[in-house]
Amino acid sequence: MKNLYPKNPKENKARIFVWTLFDFANTSYSIIIVTFIFAVYFKEVVARSKPVGDLYWSFGISLSMIITALISPVLGAIADYSAGKKRFLLFFTLLCIVSTSLLFFTGSGTVLFALVLFVLANIGFEAGLVFYDAFLPEITVPKNYGRVSGYGFAMGYLGSLASLALIYPFISRNLIRETFPVSALFFLVFATPIFLFLKDNRNKREEKRSYVKIGFERVSFTLKHLRYHKNLALFLLAFFFYIEGVNTVIFFAGNYAKSTLHFSMQSLMIFFLIVQSTAILGSVIFGILSDSIGQKRTLVISLLIWIGTMAFAFFTSGRGDSLNLLFAKFFNLNGEEMQRYSFYVVGLLAGGVMGATQSTSRSLMSKLTPQDRKTEFFGFYSLFGKSSAVLGPLVFGIVSYWTGQQKFAILAITLFFVVGLFVLQFVTDPPPEKIGSG
Repeated sequence: MKNLYPKNPKENKARIFVWTLFDFANTSYSIIIVTFIFAVYFKEVVARSKPVGDLYWSFGISLSMIITALISPVLGAIADYSAGKKRFLLFFTLLCIVSTSLLFFTGSGTVLFALVLFVLANIGFEAGLVFYDAFLPEITVPKNYGRVSGYGFAMGYLGSLASLALIYPFISRNLIRETFPVSALFFLVFATPIFLFLKDNRNKREEKRSYVKIGFERVSFTLKHLRYHKNLALFLLAFFFYIEGVNTVIFFAGNYAKSTLHFSMQSLMIFFLIVQSTAILGSVIFGILSDSIGQKRTLVISLLIWIGTMAFAFFTSGRGDSLNLLFAKFFNLNGEEMQRYSFYVVGLLAGGVMGATQSTSRSLMSKLTPQDRKTEFFGFYSLFGKSSAVLGPLVFGIVSYWTGQQKFAILAITLFFVVGLFVLQFVTDPPPEKIGSG
Protein backbone atom coordinates (compact mmCIF):
# COMPACT_ATOMS: atom_id res chain seq x y z
CA MET A 1 0.00 0.00 0.00
CA LYS A 2 1.15 3.51 -0.80
CA ASN A 3 2.82 5.37 2.05
CA LEU A 4 0.29 7.86 3.42
CA TYR A 5 2.61 9.98 5.51
CA PRO A 6 4.83 12.84 4.28
CA LYS A 7 8.56 12.16 4.58
CA ASN A 8 9.28 15.77 5.51
CA PRO A 9 8.52 16.27 9.26
CA LYS A 10 7.76 19.98 8.72
CA GLU A 11 5.24 19.09 6.01
CA ASN A 12 3.67 16.54 8.35
CA LYS A 13 3.36 19.12 11.16
CA ALA A 14 1.79 21.58 8.74
CA ARG A 15 -0.80 18.99 7.68
CA ILE A 16 -1.60 18.22 11.31
CA PHE A 17 -1.99 21.93 12.12
CA VAL A 18 -4.31 22.53 9.15
CA TRP A 19 -6.35 19.48 10.14
CA THR A 20 -6.67 20.60 13.79
CA LEU A 21 -7.67 24.08 12.63
CA PHE A 22 -10.96 22.61 11.37
CA ASP A 23 -11.63 21.44 14.94
CA PHE A 24 -10.89 25.01 16.05
CA ALA A 25 -13.47 26.24 13.54
CA ASN A 26 -16.38 23.84 13.98
CA THR A 27 -16.62 24.04 17.76
CA SER A 28 -17.94 27.58 17.37
CA TYR A 29 -21.10 25.85 16.13
CA SER A 30 -20.99 23.20 18.85
CA ILE A 31 -20.63 25.62 21.78
CA ILE A 32 -22.81 28.50 20.55
CA ILE A 33 -25.62 26.55 18.89
CA VAL A 34 -25.78 23.04 20.37
CA THR A 35 -24.53 23.45 23.92
CA PHE A 36 -24.99 27.03 25.06
CA ILE A 37 -26.68 30.00 23.40
CA PHE A 38 -29.17 28.58 20.91
CA ALA A 39 -30.03 25.62 23.18
CA VAL A 40 -31.10 28.05 25.91
CA TYR A 41 -32.64 30.50 23.40
CA PHE A 42 -34.74 27.69 21.92
CA LYS A 43 -36.12 26.64 25.32
CA GLU A 44 -36.75 30.14 26.68
CA VAL A 45 -37.66 32.17 23.59
CA VAL A 46 -38.70 29.86 20.76
CA ALA A 47 -40.53 27.36 23.02
CA ARG A 48 -41.56 30.15 25.44
CA SER A 49 -40.07 28.36 28.49
CA LYS A 50 -42.67 25.59 28.38
CA PRO A 51 -41.64 22.19 29.84
CA VAL A 52 -42.35 20.61 26.45
CA GLY A 53 -39.41 22.64 25.12
CA ASP A 54 -37.00 19.90 26.29
CA LEU A 55 -39.02 17.39 24.29
CA TYR A 56 -39.03 19.56 21.15
CA TRP A 57 -35.26 20.03 21.48
CA SER A 58 -34.70 16.30 21.92
CA PHE A 59 -36.81 15.62 18.80
CA GLY A 60 -34.67 18.02 16.77
CA ILE A 61 -31.47 16.42 17.99
CA SER A 62 -32.76 12.88 17.44
CA LEU A 63 -34.04 13.54 13.92
CA SER A 64 -30.76 15.11 12.81
CA MET A 65 -28.82 12.21 14.30
CA ILE A 66 -31.06 9.57 12.67
CA ILE A 67 -30.55 11.12 9.24
CA THR A 68 -26.79 11.45 9.78
CA ALA A 69 -26.53 7.89 11.06
CA LEU A 70 -28.34 6.50 8.02
CA ILE A 71 -26.36 8.36 5.37
CA SER A 72 -22.88 8.23 6.93
CA PRO A 73 -21.80 4.65 6.06
CA VAL A 74 -22.93 4.96 2.43
CA LEU A 75 -21.33 8.37 2.00
CA GLY A 76 -18.16 7.06 3.64
CA ALA A 77 -18.01 4.12 1.25
CA ILE A 78 -18.50 6.44 -1.73
CA ALA A 79 -15.79 8.77 -0.45
CA ASP A 80 -13.35 5.84 -0.07
CA TYR A 81 -14.02 4.69 -3.63
CA SER A 82 -13.85 8.15 -5.20
CA ALA A 83 -11.23 9.70 -2.87
CA GLY A 84 -13.77 12.44 -2.29
CA LYS A 85 -13.55 13.10 1.43
CA LYS A 86 -12.81 16.77 0.96
CA ARG A 87 -15.71 17.37 -1.41
CA PHE A 88 -18.19 15.80 0.99
CA LEU A 89 -16.65 17.71 3.89
CA LEU A 90 -17.07 20.98 1.98
CA PHE A 91 -20.73 20.29 1.17
CA PHE A 92 -21.70 19.46 4.75
CA THR A 93 -19.64 22.31 6.18
CA LEU A 94 -21.46 24.82 3.97
CA LEU A 95 -24.81 23.25 4.89
CA CYS A 96 -24.04 23.82 8.56
CA ILE A 97 -22.75 27.36 8.06
CA VAL A 98 -25.70 28.56 5.94
CA SER A 99 -28.34 26.98 8.21
CA THR A 100 -26.67 28.37 11.33
CA SER A 101 -26.61 31.90 9.95
CA LEU A 102 -30.35 31.68 9.13
CA LEU A 103 -31.17 30.95 12.79
CA PHE A 104 -30.96 34.72 13.20
CA PHE A 105 -34.51 34.88 11.78
CA THR A 106 -36.05 32.64 14.46
CA GLY A 107 -38.10 34.06 17.32
CA SER A 108 -40.87 33.42 19.83
CA GLY A 109 -43.18 30.63 18.70
CA THR A 110 -41.24 29.73 15.53
CA VAL A 111 -40.70 26.17 16.76
CA LEU A 112 -41.01 24.38 13.40
CA PHE A 113 -38.86 26.89 11.49
CA ALA A 114 -36.17 26.82 14.18
CA LEU A 115 -36.17 23.03 14.34
CA VAL A 116 -35.85 22.66 10.54
CA LEU A 117 -32.84 24.98 10.46
CA PHE A 118 -31.27 23.31 13.48
CA VAL A 119 -31.76 19.83 12.00
CA LEU A 120 -30.10 20.91 8.73
CA ALA A 121 -27.23 22.62 10.57
CA ASN A 122 -26.66 19.63 12.82
CA ILE A 123 -26.69 17.20 9.89
CA GLY A 124 -24.04 19.36 8.23
CA PHE A 125 -21.92 19.45 11.37
CA GLU A 126 -22.21 15.78 12.31
CA ALA A 127 -21.95 14.31 8.79
CA GLY A 128 -18.92 16.48 8.09
CA LEU A 129 -17.12 14.89 11.03
CA VAL A 130 -17.21 11.50 9.27
CA PHE A 131 -14.92 12.82 6.53
CA TYR A 132 -12.86 15.02 8.83
CA ASP A 133 -12.12 12.13 11.24
CA ALA A 134 -11.15 9.87 8.32
CA PHE A 135 -8.21 12.17 7.53
CA LEU A 136 -6.50 11.20 10.81
CA PRO A 137 -4.81 8.01 9.48
CA GLU A 138 -3.44 10.05 6.55
CA ILE A 139 -1.70 12.80 8.51
CA THR A 140 0.27 10.85 11.11
CA VAL A 141 1.66 7.43 11.99
CA PRO A 142 -0.35 4.94 14.15
CA LYS A 143 1.84 5.37 17.23
CA ASN A 144 0.83 9.06 17.34
CA TYR A 145 -2.92 8.65 16.71
CA GLY A 146 -3.77 9.33 20.36
CA ARG A 147 -1.87 12.57 20.77
CA VAL A 148 -2.74 13.97 17.33
CA SER A 149 -6.43 13.23 17.93
CA GLY A 150 -6.02 14.91 21.31
CA TYR A 151 -4.41 17.96 19.70
CA GLY A 152 -7.46 18.22 17.43
CA PHE A 153 -9.89 18.22 20.33
CA ALA A 154 -7.68 20.62 22.30
CA MET A 155 -7.72 23.01 19.34
CA GLY A 156 -11.48 22.57 19.23
CA TYR A 157 -11.92 23.62 22.82
CA LEU A 158 -9.51 26.49 22.26
CA GLY A 159 -11.86 27.49 19.43
CA SER A 160 -14.74 27.33 21.90
CA LEU A 161 -12.94 29.77 24.20
CA ALA A 162 -12.25 32.09 21.27
CA SER A 163 -15.91 31.86 20.22
CA LEU A 164 -17.15 32.66 23.72
CA ALA A 165 -14.81 35.65 23.90
CA LEU A 166 -16.08 36.82 20.51
CA ILE A 167 -19.77 36.65 21.45
CA TYR A 168 -19.45 38.01 24.99
CA PRO A 169 -20.05 41.65 23.91
CA PHE A 170 -23.24 40.51 22.15
CA ILE A 171 -24.47 38.59 25.21
CA SER A 172 -23.73 41.48 27.56
CA ARG A 173 -25.94 43.68 25.34
CA ASN A 174 -28.61 40.96 25.12
CA LEU A 175 -28.04 40.57 21.36
CA ILE A 176 -28.62 36.84 21.45
CA ARG A 177 -29.77 36.21 17.87
CA GLU A 178 -26.74 38.04 16.52
CA THR A 179 -24.45 35.36 17.94
CA PHE A 180 -25.78 32.80 15.44
CA PRO A 181 -24.37 34.40 12.25
CA VAL A 182 -21.19 35.22 14.21
CA SER A 183 -20.83 31.50 14.90
CA ALA A 184 -21.33 30.74 11.20
CA LEU A 185 -18.72 33.32 10.14
CA PHE A 186 -16.17 31.97 12.63
CA PHE A 187 -16.71 28.46 11.27
CA LEU A 188 -16.32 29.65 7.67
CA VAL A 189 -13.11 31.61 8.24
CA PHE A 190 -11.15 28.99 10.16
CA ALA A 191 -12.45 25.98 8.19
CA THR A 192 -11.18 27.40 4.90
CA PRO A 193 -7.50 26.28 5.25
CA ILE A 194 -8.35 22.56 5.28
CA PHE A 195 -9.94 22.90 1.84
CA LEU A 196 -7.01 24.89 0.46
CA PHE A 197 -4.04 22.96 1.83
CA LEU A 198 -5.04 19.38 2.76
CA LYS A 199 -5.30 16.89 -0.10
CA ASP A 200 -7.07 13.54 -0.46
CA ASN A 201 -4.88 10.52 -1.19
CA ARG A 202 -6.34 9.58 -4.56
CA ASN A 203 -6.36 6.22 -6.29
CA LYS A 204 -7.19 6.35 -9.99
CA ARG A 205 -10.37 4.50 -10.97
CA GLU A 206 -10.62 3.25 -14.54
CA GLU A 207 -14.19 1.96 -14.39
CA LYS A 208 -17.15 4.30 -14.54
CA ARG A 209 -19.88 3.19 -12.13
CA SER A 210 -22.65 4.76 -10.09
CA TYR A 211 -21.20 6.07 -6.83
CA VAL A 212 -24.51 5.50 -5.02
CA LYS A 213 -24.63 1.86 -6.16
CA ILE A 214 -21.00 1.36 -5.15
CA GLY A 215 -21.69 2.92 -1.75
CA PHE A 216 -24.55 0.54 -0.97
CA GLU A 217 -22.60 -2.45 -2.30
CA ARG A 218 -19.58 -1.72 -0.09
CA VAL A 219 -21.71 -1.14 3.01
CA SER A 220 -23.61 -4.37 2.35
CA PHE A 221 -20.33 -6.24 1.98
CA THR A 222 -18.98 -4.78 5.22
CA LEU A 223 -22.13 -5.68 7.17
CA LYS A 224 -22.00 -9.27 5.91
CA HIS A 225 -18.34 -9.57 6.91
CA LEU A 226 -18.52 -7.65 10.18
CA ARG A 227 -18.07 -10.92 12.09
CA TYR A 228 -14.48 -10.94 10.82
CA HIS A 229 -13.95 -7.63 12.65
CA LYS A 230 -15.14 -8.81 16.07
CA ASN A 231 -12.90 -6.51 18.08
CA LEU A 232 -14.01 -3.50 16.07
CA ALA A 233 -17.67 -4.54 16.39
CA LEU A 234 -17.36 -4.81 20.18
CA PHE A 235 -15.72 -1.40 20.37
CA LEU A 236 -18.52 0.15 18.30
CA LEU A 237 -21.10 -1.39 20.63
CA ALA A 238 -19.33 0.00 23.71
CA PHE A 239 -18.95 3.34 21.92
CA PHE A 240 -22.70 3.35 21.15
CA PHE A 241 -23.55 3.33 24.86
CA TYR A 242 -20.97 5.58 26.47
CA ILE A 243 -21.00 8.24 23.74
CA GLU A 244 -24.76 8.35 24.33
CA GLY A 245 -24.04 9.87 27.71
CA VAL A 246 -21.40 12.27 26.39
CA ASN A 247 -23.65 13.58 23.60
CA THR A 248 -26.61 14.05 25.93
CA VAL A 249 -24.52 16.03 28.40
CA ILE A 250 -23.35 18.27 25.54
CA PHE A 251 -26.90 18.78 24.26
CA PHE A 252 -28.55 19.51 27.61
CA ALA A 253 -25.87 21.09 29.84
CA GLY A 254 -26.99 24.63 29.04
CA ASN A 255 -30.69 23.90 29.45
CA TYR A 256 -30.06 22.04 32.69
CA ALA A 257 -28.01 24.86 34.20
CA LYS A 258 -30.61 27.45 33.16
CA SER A 259 -33.82 25.53 33.93
CA THR A 260 -32.90 23.50 37.01
CA LEU A 261 -30.10 25.58 38.56
CA HIS A 262 -31.45 28.98 37.39
CA PHE A 263 -28.07 30.18 36.12
CA SER A 264 -27.86 33.66 34.68
CA MET A 265 -26.19 34.13 31.28
CA GLN A 266 -23.09 35.39 33.10
CA SER A 267 -22.99 32.28 35.30
CA LEU A 268 -23.43 30.12 32.20
CA MET A 269 -20.49 31.89 30.59
CA ILE A 270 -18.32 31.12 33.63
CA PHE A 271 -19.47 27.50 33.59
CA PHE A 272 -18.64 26.97 29.93
CA LEU A 273 -15.32 28.76 30.28
CA ILE A 274 -14.45 26.23 33.00
CA VAL A 275 -15.59 23.32 30.80
CA GLN A 276 -13.67 24.46 27.72
CA SER A 277 -10.49 25.27 29.68
CA THR A 278 -10.29 21.90 31.41
CA ALA A 279 -11.25 20.18 28.13
CA ILE A 280 -8.14 21.58 26.45
CA LEU A 281 -5.91 20.13 29.18
CA GLY A 282 -7.83 16.87 29.29
CA SER A 283 -7.64 16.32 25.52
CA VAL A 284 -3.86 16.79 25.43
CA ILE A 285 -3.08 14.86 28.63
CA PHE A 286 -5.35 11.92 27.83
CA GLY A 287 -4.11 11.90 24.22
CA ILE A 288 -0.51 11.47 25.37
CA LEU A 289 -1.64 8.98 28.04
CA SER A 290 -3.47 6.83 25.47
CA ASP A 291 -0.31 6.50 23.35
CA SER A 292 1.56 5.44 26.51
CA ILE A 293 -0.82 3.01 28.26
CA GLY A 294 -3.24 2.21 25.43
CA GLN A 295 -6.56 3.63 24.28
CA LYS A 296 -8.70 1.09 26.12
CA ARG A 297 -7.17 1.76 29.55
CA THR A 298 -7.45 5.49 28.95
CA LEU A 299 -11.13 5.14 28.02
CA VAL A 300 -11.79 3.11 31.18
CA ILE A 301 -10.29 5.90 33.31
CA SER A 302 -12.35 8.56 31.54
CA LEU A 303 -15.61 6.59 31.89
CA LEU A 304 -15.06 6.04 35.61
CA ILE A 305 -14.61 9.80 35.99
CA TRP A 306 -17.81 10.35 33.97
CA ILE A 307 -19.81 8.04 36.25
CA GLY A 308 -18.51 9.80 39.36
CA THR A 309 -19.22 13.21 37.86
CA MET A 310 -22.82 12.33 36.95
CA ALA A 311 -23.45 10.92 40.43
CA PHE A 312 -22.07 14.11 41.98
CA ALA A 313 -24.32 16.22 39.71
CA PHE A 314 -27.39 14.20 40.74
CA PHE A 315 -26.76 14.49 44.48
CA THR A 316 -25.96 18.24 44.42
CA SER A 317 -28.50 19.53 41.86
CA GLY A 318 -31.15 20.48 44.44
CA ARG A 319 -30.67 23.15 47.08
CA GLY A 320 -32.24 20.83 49.65
CA ASP A 321 -30.29 17.72 48.66
CA SER A 322 -28.45 16.15 51.60
CA LEU A 323 -25.02 16.25 49.97
CA ASN A 324 -25.54 19.84 48.87
CA LEU A 325 -26.59 20.87 52.40
CA LEU A 326 -23.57 19.06 53.86
CA PHE A 327 -21.17 20.92 51.57
CA ALA A 328 -23.00 24.21 52.16
CA LYS A 329 -22.58 23.83 55.93
CA PHE A 330 -18.92 22.85 55.59
CA PHE A 331 -18.06 25.82 53.33
CA ASN A 332 -20.40 28.23 55.15
CA LEU A 333 -22.51 28.95 52.04
CA ASN A 334 -26.25 29.12 51.45
CA GLY A 335 -28.02 26.46 49.37
CA GLU A 336 -28.16 28.54 46.19
CA GLU A 337 -24.44 29.39 46.30
CA MET A 338 -23.47 25.78 47.01
CA GLN A 339 -25.69 24.58 44.16
CA ARG A 340 -23.94 26.93 41.73
CA TYR A 341 -20.43 26.10 42.91
CA SER A 342 -21.17 22.36 42.83
CA PHE A 343 -22.13 22.61 39.19
CA TYR A 344 -18.89 24.48 38.48
CA VAL A 345 -17.12 21.41 39.91
CA VAL A 346 -19.22 19.22 37.63
CA GLY A 347 -18.13 21.37 34.69
CA LEU A 348 -14.48 21.07 35.70
CA LEU A 349 -14.65 17.28 35.91
CA ALA A 350 -16.83 16.79 32.82
CA GLY A 351 -14.69 19.14 30.78
CA GLY A 352 -11.56 17.21 31.70
CA VAL A 353 -12.93 14.00 30.19
CA MET A 354 -15.36 15.29 27.56
CA GLY A 355 -12.80 15.86 24.82
CA ALA A 356 -10.61 13.05 26.17
CA THR A 357 -13.35 10.44 25.73
CA GLN A 358 -14.14 11.53 22.18
CA SER A 359 -10.49 11.95 21.23
CA THR A 360 -9.39 8.58 22.60
CA SER A 361 -12.34 6.89 20.89
CA ARG A 362 -11.33 8.43 17.57
CA SER A 363 -7.71 7.29 17.91
CA LEU A 364 -8.73 3.74 18.91
CA MET A 365 -11.08 3.64 15.93
CA SER A 366 -8.19 4.67 13.68
CA LYS A 367 -6.11 1.76 15.03
CA LEU A 368 -8.89 -0.78 14.53
CA THR A 369 -9.96 0.35 11.05
CA PRO A 370 -8.67 -1.27 7.80
CA GLN A 371 -6.66 1.38 5.94
CA ASP A 372 -8.32 0.83 2.58
CA ARG A 373 -11.84 1.30 3.99
CA LYS A 374 -11.18 3.98 6.58
CA THR A 375 -13.90 6.47 5.58
CA GLU A 376 -16.48 3.70 5.24
CA PHE A 377 -15.68 2.41 8.70
CA PHE A 378 -15.71 5.92 10.09
CA GLY A 379 -19.17 6.07 8.54
CA PHE A 380 -20.12 3.14 10.78
CA TYR A 381 -18.40 4.91 13.66
CA SER A 382 -20.69 7.84 12.91
CA LEU A 383 -23.67 5.48 12.56
CA PHE A 384 -23.15 4.11 16.06
CA GLY A 385 -22.30 7.50 17.54
CA LYS A 386 -25.19 9.37 15.95
CA SER A 387 -27.81 6.65 16.41
CA SER A 388 -26.86 6.52 20.09
CA ALA A 389 -27.42 10.28 20.24
CA VAL A 390 -31.02 9.64 19.17
CA LEU A 391 -31.83 7.58 22.26
CA GLY A 392 -29.99 9.60 24.91
CA PRO A 393 -31.66 12.99 24.29
CA LEU A 394 -35.06 11.28 24.00
CA VAL A 395 -34.52 9.53 27.34
CA PHE A 396 -33.45 12.81 28.92
CA GLY A 397 -36.39 14.72 27.42
CA ILE A 398 -38.99 12.08 28.33
CA VAL A 399 -37.73 11.51 31.90
CA SER A 400 -37.49 15.26 32.45
CA TYR A 401 -41.03 15.74 31.09
CA TRP A 402 -42.58 12.85 33.08
CA THR A 403 -40.91 13.62 36.41
CA GLY A 404 -40.81 17.40 36.06
CA GLN A 405 -37.20 17.28 37.34
CA GLN A 406 -34.09 17.16 35.19
CA LYS A 407 -32.03 15.59 38.01
CA PHE A 408 -33.72 12.23 37.41
CA ALA A 409 -32.87 12.50 33.72
CA ILE A 410 -29.20 12.77 34.79
CA LEU A 411 -29.55 9.49 36.68
CA ALA A 412 -31.02 7.79 33.62
CA ILE A 413 -28.15 8.99 31.41
CA THR A 414 -25.55 7.67 33.88
CA LEU A 415 -26.65 4.11 33.04
CA PHE A 416 -25.34 4.54 29.50
CA PHE A 417 -21.82 5.18 30.83
CA VAL A 418 -22.06 2.08 33.03
CA VAL A 419 -23.17 -0.20 30.16
CA GLY A 420 -20.51 1.24 27.82
CA LEU A 421 -17.81 0.61 30.42
CA PHE A 422 -18.98 -3.01 30.82
CA VAL A 423 -18.91 -3.78 27.07
CA LEU A 424 -15.52 -2.07 26.72
CA GLN A 425 -13.98 -4.76 28.94
CA PHE A 426 -14.27 -7.22 26.04
CA VAL A 427 -12.33 -4.96 23.61
CA THR A 428 -8.57 -5.35 23.21
CA ASP A 429 -6.03 -2.77 22.08
CA PRO A 430 -4.44 -4.18 18.90
CA PRO A 431 -0.67 -4.79 18.98
CA PRO A 432 1.37 -2.61 16.57
CA GLU A 433 1.56 -5.31 13.90
CA LYS A 434 -2.26 -5.61 13.87
CA ILE A 435 -3.05 -1.91 13.54
CA GLY A 436 -5.23 -1.20 10.53
CA SER A 437 -6.37 -4.79 10.11
CA GLY A 438 -9.69 -4.39 11.96
